[in-house]
Amino acid sequence: MSIKRQACIVGAYEHPTRKAPDKTVAQLHAEVARGALLDAGLTINDVDGYFCAGDAPGLGALNIADHIGLHPRHVDSTDMGGSSYLAHVGHAAQAIAARKCNVALITLAGRPRSEASSGTQPRNWGPNLPDQPFEAPFGPVTVNMYAMVAMRHMHDWGTTAEQLAWIKVAMSHHAQHNPHAMLQGVVTVEDVVNSPMISDPLHKLDCCVVSDGGGALVVTRPEIARSLKRPIVNVLGAGEALKGQEGGNIDLSYSGAVWSGPRAFEEAGVKPADIQYASIYDSFTITVLMQLEDLGFCKRGEGGRFVADGNLIAGTGKLPVNTDGGGLCNNHPANRGGITKVIEAVRQLRGEAHPAVQVKNCGLALAQGTGGLLGSRHGSATLIMERA
Repeated sequence: MSIKRQACIVGAYEHPTRKAPDKTVAQLHAEVARGALLDAGLTINDVDGYFCAGDAPGLGALNIADHIGLHPRHVDSTDMGGSSYLAHVGHAAQAIAARKCNVALITLAGRPRSEASSGTQPRNWGPNLPDQPFEAPFGPVTVNMYAMVAMRHMHDWGTTAEQLAWIKVAMSHHAQHNPHAMLQGVVTVEDVVNSPMISDPLHKLDCCVVSDGGGALVVTRPEIARSLKRPIVNVLGAGEALKGQEGGNIDLSYSGAVWSGPRAFEEAGVKPADIQYASIYDSFTITVLMQLEDLGFCKRGEGGRFVADGNLIAGTGKLPVNTDGGGLCNNHPANRGGITKVIEAVRQLRGEAHPAVQVKNCGLALAQGTGGLLGSRHGSATLIMERA
């Protein structure tokens, strides 16, 4: 069953806070839910489908649905890390097409900044994980698992630190127009490569920000969308994939987007060249470069040249990317930035992005998420949307 034009995104909300020491995670979930429903012109009583992931505390959907007063008849708590919320949009479209629900609410919230979370510390996921005994002795942390991929790309294709730096430069050009962005100052390539080395070859400015906050989306049946006084964004296609260690046959030269991307493009009936705007998960600069290649925006190994010289900057570049400043400059709530990728794509398709970065007559957009560790195992989700 295809989901093409079977569901519409009618509400999108990004929490304005970047540090919330006075709020609980549950409170943030409630606030973003309210914001997205207000944006759509709907209420809690209209919601009959709820979607959340591992950022939801306690028993996840059970606790948050109860906290905000939901009575859903369809629930999905799929967890693919930061890519979960893109997958949720696809799952919501499937549920709506199958008449399991009519109005789906998707929420994300977290407080990693207030809780001093860092990508330079080992993740304590407990001794029962199948990979823990084999990997933990070698000290994997978030940043070095991405740095390893960056070093591999440099070795294979001659990619340079300066080329990676152009991704941060592009995000900073966009973030200067976002009053909520954590890093609003425009940076240069020199600023990036001269910032402190965190894990060779990734510098401090190659890394995303750590922020509190969250976001929410509302997905509905097309006839409900048409009854609301908001611009309609159609879901055209979705794809998802998991990439792991393949029993030790590890290949760091590609991400799960090589599988999720083609699935989404096929369902949507469009090509990479048709995309006018792209939200690409940017936990690190290398994350963006890899996904651009794997999604087909450029050939394998040509990502460095593709992103150089401002080609991702709105108004001047070939492919505007992350016009809100992305995870590299704007925010990365709950260390899971996938939902913000969909939110900015919705803004672009509605014509509601900041005028300085709004893509003219934007009618087709892509959002891409990665969750987990690019150097070991991760989820990938691709979403293609159009302005109705």
